[in-house]
Amino acid sequence: MKRLSKYYILPAIALVLLGAVLGVQMESYLSDDDAYKYLKKLEQAFIIINRKYVEPVPSKQMAASGIEGMLNELDPHSSYIPAEEVKALRQSYQGSFGGIGIMFEMVRDTARVITPIAGGPSERLGIQSGDRIVQIEDSTAVGLSSTGIQKRLKGPIGSDVEMTVLRPSTENTIEFTIEREKIPLYSINSSYMVDATTGYIKIDRFAMTTHKEFMEKMQALRDQGMERLLLDLRGNPGGIMRSAVEIADEMLGAGMTIVATRGREDSMDRRYRASPGGAIEDMPVIALVNEGSASASEILAGALQDHDRALLVGQRTFGKALVQKQFELSDGSLLQMTVGRYYTPVGRLIQTPYNDGDMKDYYKEKFASYDEATFHPAEYRESIPDSLAYTTDHGRTVFGGGGILPDVVVQPDTASLERFVASTSLDFAFVREWFPENELALRETWGERETAFLNTYEVPAPVLNDFWTFAKENGLKLTADSSKADASEGVFLASKVEVSEAYVSARLKGYIGRQLFGSHLTYRIFNKVNPTFQKAITLWPRAEKLSTYHTAAAMPQR
Repeated sequence: MKRLSKYYILPAIALVLLGAVLGVQMESYLSDDDAYKYLKKLEQAFIIINRKYVEPVPSKQMAASGIEGMLNELDPHSSYIPAEEVKALRQSYQGSFGGIGIMFEMVRDTARVITPIAGGPSERLGIQSGDRIVQIEDSTAVGLSSTGIQKRLKGPIGSDVEMTVLRPSTENTIEFTIEREKIPLYSINSSYMVDATTGYIKIDRFAMTTHKEFMEKMQALRDQGMERLLLDLRGNPGGIMRSAVEIADEMLGAGMTIVATRGREDSMDRRYRASPGGAIEDMPVIALVNEGSASASEILAGALQDHDRALLVGQRTFGKALVQKQFELSDGSLLQMTVGRYYTPVGRLIQTPYNDGDMKDYYKEKFASYDEATFHPAEYRESIPDSLAYTTDHGRTVFGGGGILPDVVVQPDTASLERFVASTSLDFAFVREWFPENELALRETWGERETAFLNTYEVPAPVLNDFWTFAKENGLKLTADSSKADASEGVFLASKVEVSEAYVSARLKGYIGRQLFGSHLTYRIFNKVNPTFQKAITLWPRAEKLSTYHTAAAMPQR
């Protein structure tokens, strides 16, 4: 059966909302007679199904399914968000909520505190990493899901919640009465000095507070002597576009374009430019990207690359250049719909091509071209048509048509035992099981000695042996016969174990450090063995050359 055209359906949805909320005559908002005809057809079908189907069909379900079906005809990133999920979504971008200020994880059937959030009510009352949440108010918390724990701990700011924890170090239970506060949801959880002059900041997502967090981290690192910045955007899925624009503004010269947007409505045709007085316009910058860097991350990366402001290192980015806007429906649900596209300063559209409604082909094309760009970058560049080639401010060639290709591509070793361990999260799973049984001894030894742990702790050989035993029990296969090795099946040469131990030890240490001191320590340890990071810190001469382009005398205005 022929599908309804999106050009008719989208106005229909908008006008149904207008009619319901404002009580207006919908016909006056339709672009042509056919649109109103198809809107009436949808209404007829809804009424017939609601009244005549052999079994009752909930109207809420029908409406949601209908909206989702219409959105499936559009681009891959337009979506419907049910009313019950809207509050959590908004909290994640606003950067705060009413809660007790902890990060926790589920260990078997019990919530374990990873770390209390600095300055929050839980930290002030003495709740510690490792505490098990066993009771909330007068009911057990054991057996609750992660969502169930969150629902019972969150509440109105200023209200109290009673929580009982089991502290493994003493084997005693402790009762707390905690006043809920506005708790920040940080988008930057890792920043530190790599060496005497190199600062590192990892932005996990772009929320309303990200620019403020970024500037605070920058100042703290400058106070420690930072003269150059390693900006990590790997795995950052995007978020609030404005925050990415604000951070780019700090790095680019006055008047430089950060991003341009274009859409069906005139209001979408905008060009965002850098303002005078950026905080780090001349500092050398290297930005790390990968296939998980998307949307707002790509806005920032594209602006830095097009203006030759930073050296991009890693793998090709995701390729999402669609601008979404949220339209609230009458029941509080949201239509998150694409209303425009964004273009990098030199005019690149880096959206991965798609056919309307065809998600399977969209991702198939995306991953196929990603593999080519990652493992055969020279051939990938040659395959891109001239129409998708652009020139940066100072004459370098960059490409559109599907993600941002970094200046230096670091090829992951997909056949390595190290990559298998990381990609399957065997290291994380092992530490989650191993840590509770060894927590008391670790805390007695390291306590609050985070710096000492970072600099001197080494994973003991027996723990490494236990890890390999655990890995073999959970999917890893080792063989002495090279003809039987097959990374895709999890089969590796036994001789690779010894070669991989430095990498695996660092990963285990990172997760142990996370359990002891919080998530901020993890990447500081991981980066010591991460190939992309290690390659990047050898490339400062190239980044420093780019930074010289941004003197006051050499700033192209486009």
